Formats: sequence, C-alpha cells, structure tokens
Amino acid sequence: MPHMLIADDNTAIIDILRAFAERDGWQVTAVADGEAALAAGRTENFDIILLDVTMPKMDGFAVCRALRAVSDVPILMITARGEDYDRIMGLDIGADDYIVKPFSAAVVMARVRAILRRLERTGTPSRTLLRGSLTILTEEERVLIGGTAVALTKKEFDILCLLAENKGRVFSREHLLERLWGYDYEGDTRTVDTHIKRLRAKLAKTPHPDWEIRTVWGVGYSFEVLR
Repeated sequence: MPHMLIADDNTAIIDILRAFAERDGWQVTAVADGEAALAAGRTENFDIILLDVTMPKMDGFAVCRALRAVSDVPILMITARGEDYDRIMGLDIGADDYIVKPFSAAVVMARVRAILRRLERTGTPSRTLLRGSLTILTEEERVLIGGTAVALTKKEFDILCLLAENKGRVFSREHLLERLWGYDYEGDTRTVDTHIKRLRAKLAKTPHPDWEIRTVWGVGYSFEVLR
C-alpha cells in the first residue's frame, strides 16, 4: 500500500484529504507542524508528501528544503499563498508541484496521480551516459563530474539525462514540460526555467569547461559539448 504524509495545521483539511486518499488506497500519516513533518520525512519511507507552507514551528519551505537534502520523495506543496513569488520559491527549493487553497480534494488527488505517472514515465534504462567530464549512471540515478558526485533531485536528474542524451538538440520549454511533467501538468513554462536554474547551480559547484546546458533565447535549452 502506498504511503502518504500530509502535513497541515488545519485538521479539517487533513480530514478531507485523508478521506480522499484512503478511498484511493493510500495509507496516510498526518502531522500538524513543520518539525513533525521533517522528523517523519527523515525516518519513514513515503511515496509522496503533501506539505502546507504555513505551519507552526517550521514552515513548509524550510521543511521542503531540509527534506531535499536527504530525499527525492515527491512533494506537493499546498498553501494559501498564490503569488508568483511563492510558487517559484516552492519549486525552486525542490517541490514537484504547487496547489493553492481553496482547492478541491479530488483535484489534489488528481495532481498526486499525475506526479506519480510522470515519475513512472521518466524512468530510464540501465546504462552509462558519457559526455566529456560528465558521467550519468541511469540505473543508480547518479551524476559524476570528473569523478565527483553531484546530488540532484529526481526532476533535475531527468532534465539533465534528457538533454545530455540528445546533445545538440534544442528542447523548447513546452516540449520539456510535456516530456517530463506530462500533458496534464497545470503549471506554466517558468517551472522549467526554475528547475534549470537550480540544476545549473548544483552543476556549477564542480568545474566542467567541456560542456554546458545552453539557453537558446526565445526557444529553450540544449546540452552542448564544447571540446
């Protein structure tokens, strides 16, 4: 049975989400503050986490950031904050999707199913991909630059793998959304830009002058071998 963590200080929201999730066959663990959410996320194996932003003791952004340091578990942030800044921040620190209150519990569960379908679709076959100093071990979902391991989230790994295995090909933002987020994703193309920015920042910590993820202005992104 798949296991879901719901973290929200509103018991009414927990109750309705629990009812819909259990109807869909989920085992549900619920907590009401950020510290409890982080502790549960670090000690138990969840298939997805529904994470409110505004909670006592630790907000959802801080919880998401801390969990991303140790886990690639899918995270769907649920919040009353609907401004673009908050959406971008949530995605920038590693959330897989973002939904704004008030919401329909049925829509939340549809988003959950969509996230899990995307993870299934982007599974990669067992092989090693070499691009200069870059090594991608697809089965282990590991990335090495000159032998140095680089920790990436699942989505960041999928983006890098797709671009690197199609070196020189320019992918539009819309195409990346379709391939890696799915037809049913309701976000916009800024999601792609946010993930690329975070991916580049992680890759930049280890020098790699022989390749780059290139921005093709007005079009999208490509992986280029420089020498």
